[in-house]
Amino acid sequence: SLVVLFGATAGAYGAKLGSDERELILLVWQVVDLPSKKVGTLHKSLVKADNLDLSDQCREVSGLTPEGLGKAEPLDRVLQQFSQLVSSDLKVLGRSSYTLCSDGQLLIRQVLHPETSKKNFLLSDCFYSFYDLRKEFHTCYPSSAAVKDQTIKTMAEYLGLGTDETEEDFGVWQVKTMVAIIFSMLSENCSHIFTEPETVKYKYETGPCSKSETVDSETVIRARGLPWQSSDQDIARFFKGLNIAKGGVALCLNAQGRRNGEALVRFVNSEQRDLALERHKHHMGSRYIEVYKATGEEFLKIAGGTSNEVAQFLSKENQVIIRMRGLPFTATQEDVLGFLGPECPVTGGKEGLLFVKYPDGRPTGDAFVLFSCEEYAQNALKKHKEILGKRYIELFRSTAAEVQQVVLNRYMSTPLIPTLPTPIIPVIPPPYTIATGSIRDCVRLRGLPYTAGIDDILEFMGDATGDIKPHGVHMVLNQQGRPSGDAFIQMKSADKAFMVAQKCHKKMMKDRYVEVFQCSGEEMNFVLMGGTLNRSGLSPPPCKLPCLSPPAYAAFQTAAVIPAEAAIYQPQALLPTTRTPQASAAAPPAVTYYPAQAAQLYMNYTAYYPSPPVSPTTVGYIAAPPGAVAAAATATHTPILPQPGALVRMQGLPYNTGMKEILSFFQGYQYAPDDYNGLIQLSDQARSVLQAPKEWVCL
Repeated sequence: SLVVLFGATAGAYGAKLGSDERELILLVWQVVDLPSKKVGTLHKSLVKADNLDLSDQCREVSGLTPEGLGKAEPLDRVLQQFSQLVSSDLKVLGRSSYTLCSDGQLLIRQVLHPETSKKNFLLSDCFYSFYDLRKEFHTCYPSSAAVKDQTIKTMAEYLGLGTDETEEDFGVWQVKTMVAIIFSMLSENCSHIFTEPETVKYKYETGPCSKSETVDSETVIRARGLPWQSSDQDIARFFKGLNIAKGGVALCLNAQGRRNGEALVRFVNSEQRDLALERHKHHMGSRYIEVYKATGEEFLKIAGGTSNEVAQFLSKENQVIIRMRGLPFTATQEDVLGFLGPECPVTGGKEGLLFVKYPDGRPTGDAFVLFSCEEYAQNALKKHKEILGKRYIELFRSTAAEVQQVVLNRYMSTPLIPTLPTPIIPVIPPPYTIATGSIRDCVRLRGLPYTAGIDDILEFMGDATGDIKPHGVHMVLNQQGRPSGDAFIQMKSADKAFMVAQKCHKKMMKDRYVEVFQCSGEEMNFVLMGGTLNRSGLSPPPCKLPCLSPPAYAAFQTAAVIPAEAAIYQPQALLPTTRTPQASAAAPPAVTYYPAQAAQLYMNYTAYYPSPPVSPTTVGYIAAPPGAVAAAATATHTPILPQPGALVRMQGLPYNTGMKEILSFFQGYQYAPDDYNGLIQLSDQARSVLQAPKEWVCL
């Protein structure tokens, strides 16, 4: 038997059903017994949504009102009634089993599964297998329109069935017409047999991925904006209803081995990938997630592995992986097993442990652990920040792709994610620089396509191109030399900047809309330090928010990455460092560096992706040859840090520690004067982090 099912949401209808995250408000169904060609009672049930604000399209097409829906039952009760009424109709027809049949994939995959997942209740087994009437119809009638172009109306017209939708209530006509189409397919002329239903995976399967695999680029997407603590299971839940390939979730890491809020996801086929793209800007908790196309090459670069040790470790499939960080360098397998204890046994004992080491064999303090079930993994996570030896240990969820990224990044001479190039030599900044005043004569473009170039931006600006200052277009790349999706543009006046922001905000560039905000040079500095600029004003960098670890700050400020093709529009230096009140008069100009091998300039433009929850951070620096630093110091006639080793960070101090105790701790060593603002130019954001009570920085 088939249960013909039709539904509608409070938002989009037809080909965009489920793309706007609106809730289900209507279910209509009828049981069809295929051998006897008999039908059960047709049922129509309204569903009370949490948000009863109906879209104009929904009101027009369905005729439903918020008042009528307010008297309906919530989704969980409607689904219970559905199961009871279907069982009752089957008994009348003398049947016991059934399979759902819907008009396309959207109702099952894009509406029911995501909504029930968000509301934390389980769907019955019948919703994990269904027939797509459009595909079955095209199989039965190959000369009909393509599957993606089919609708209930076009299928009925192809068969010459009546198509007057006004004769019946919304939903009732659709189900009756679908039943009539099925009976036509069962006629002697066709004798269609329903044999291969669509399936929805119950859960995501973990597993390793080899670099030798062939990954179809039409099956891969990139998800951006993920919470830092999200795991592969969280991502699979976000895409609930769609079939992700085994081991198909790869969390991306930055050059320091920390998660950067992105993931590459591989689906079983291009159809599932296309449905995933429709979840662009759907929400995971309170955050919206951006979903874009990606390539198989990008997926293999993140998820693929070649280490035999890693392959052997990941050969035990369907295991929960936990990452441990901060282990003593002398820790042994026995120490780790003893730390975890009998309440969370490791799969295979010592074989379920993988220590991460540097290429020279030295331990990094990281390890990965396998657990056979969620219960054991949860027990292990409860030991987060407990002490092993004299160090507290961090534990958080991990994935097979993260294991391969972290381990292989240590084994390979070239990291998976490249860091800033070396060597770096100083360059005298040219006269063109961005002013740091408060005049709002600049605009920021956010969300640019990664393939966008200067010509694309000029085309995007249209007539306003003539109002751009000479050398006023600044493309910003991240530390890996890749487009960040941001650009800054200096206009000839604040009025011109205002007009551009009003005219171009959310205008499309290629397949993406671009946000345009008016700003000043001073606000640009703030944004480059990790702050947020939008129409509501400025928000502090993520490091200033509670529960997030501070990012790494550079001791030397460098220039933004500027593509060679943009040289005619852009200066060679971007944003001199913000001066501090104590040293505003004597602050030296920023020293700019460029790599000898390429004609690009690099700035420490960091997106400030904190590592997984409550993880320690480090203060970073960009190393330059001693001779280059000395030359820069001579040129500016100001003191400068002679070598990277002069900077020391103290972590784990008592909260009541004062300057006196720190100086006493370093008794016998020479240290710099209290005022070190002249040595390293620090922004207010960096200084507030570096001078926090828990962590001190000494020179």
